[in-house]
Amino acid sequence: MSDKDPEVRLEHDTMGTLEVPADALWGAQTQRAINNFSISPLTMPRAFIRALGLIKASAARVNGELGLIPAVVAQAISAAATAVAAGDHDDQFPVDVFQTGSGTSSNMNANEVIARLASSKGADIHPNDHVNHGQSSNDVIPTAIHLSATLQTTEQLLPALAQLHDEIANKAAQHTATIKTGRTHLMDAMPLSLAQEMTAWAEQISQGRERITATLPRLRQLAQGGTAVGTGVNAHPEFAPRFAQDLSEHTGISFVPSVNLFVAVATQDTAVELSSQLKTLAVSLTKIANDMRWMNSGPIAGLAEIQLPALQPGSSIMPGKINPVIPESVAMVCAQVMGNDLTVTVAGASGNFQLNVMLPVIAYNLLQSIELLSNASRALADNAIRDLVVNTANLQASVSRNPILVTALNALIGYEKGAQIAKAAYLQGRPVIDVAAELTDIPRTELEKLLDPARLLGP
Repeated sequence: MSDKDPEVRLEHDTMGTLEVPADALWGAQTQRAINNFSISPLTMPRAFIRALGLIKASAARVNGELGLIPAVVAQAISAAATAVAAGDHDDQFPVDVFQTGSGTSSNMNANEVIARLASSKGADIHPNDHVNHGQSSNDVIPTAIHLSATLQTTEQLLPALAQLHDEIANKAAQHTATIKTGRTHLMDAMPLSLAQEMTAWAEQISQGRERITATLPRLRQLAQGGTAVGTGVNAHPEFAPRFAQDLSEHTGISFVPSVNLFVAVATQDTAVELSSQLKTLAVSLTKIANDMRWMNSGPIAGLAEIQLPALQPGSSIMPGKINPVIPESVAMVCAQVMGNDLTVTVAGASGNFQLNVMLPVIAYNLLQSIELLSNASRALADNAIRDLVVNTANLQASVSRNPILVTALNALIGYEKGAQIAKAAYLQGRPVIDVAAELTDIPRTELEKLLDPARLLGP
């Protein structure tokens, strides 16, 4: 192709001139990244592009207020960056996740796209001198990670977890009198109510929300203003606090400059912390999903304690088969999140001196985990918990045959006598009360009280 080819145009940077698609909004540095990093089909997530747009808009407004760039330039940049944040130009961010470790390619992608959009309004705007004024990729990308993760956690994940918690709690409230056989080691154990079992699920979700929420104050501390190595060179002394204030006003979330800009630029410890909390949540959701799969198993040869909503045929060869597809989907999400956490952990440990050099992959995996957990939590609430049906007859039948009920007699007959009764009841297929009546001198009326499963739901 030549510079006369209508499909391309020539763009230049400090390394020279190269061809860029004629209709592309990006410039030379973005094109170099496209050429250099043909590694995967993965590009930076929508939430991350939104964060870059918000950052560039706030930076332009603050630089304009400080008189560092002309007001007309600041206004044009702010408008263009706001459009980027809104998702109007997502197709103009093609850079591979596996790029330069600082994320400079994505920062320059944003600078070039915004500069070209802003320049179309009549101003002559440079991607570095104006859009990137008082900034460095080394503080922009860490800020974008914190900002995007905060927004996604606050707007998506925490509300989804609240919904899931409430659906579990509502279902539990309907079954305070429903008694079932407890299980430890997958073997019959003492009875409990279905509500007691489900409140454990609800508390897992509640504690997961608390852990994630506890990370947010550190996540709301931003690297912006630290520029290249944390010293803030080329940034106005008032830039960092003004930037945080402007961003807070435009997002409705309170952001502040990092208490130490050197740590904010050099490390990703807070991203690792959040990822760890997301992994813990994934562990909780795996437990809940697997409990539901076991309880739903059957309907003839399994436990058949509950019946999950029938959402789709379960087999291409076995007619009538219905599978627990939502818990299975959730369990796969959790496996992905656990893997993402390992990636974030290794990447978080990959900083040297004044900069972490795996920022893009941290952003990608962290945001994917938040998105997956948000969607999976809503799916579990809407398509599994809300409309599940409890098979009370099956629960009652298993409780009545449970020889472990003899545990309630320990104080009266001792452990060894109890074991004798339990074994006999199991081997003979008889109710434990009948065997206890034969092998002890406890009156049957007293046994009926002592072995009443409802009496065994608390101390």
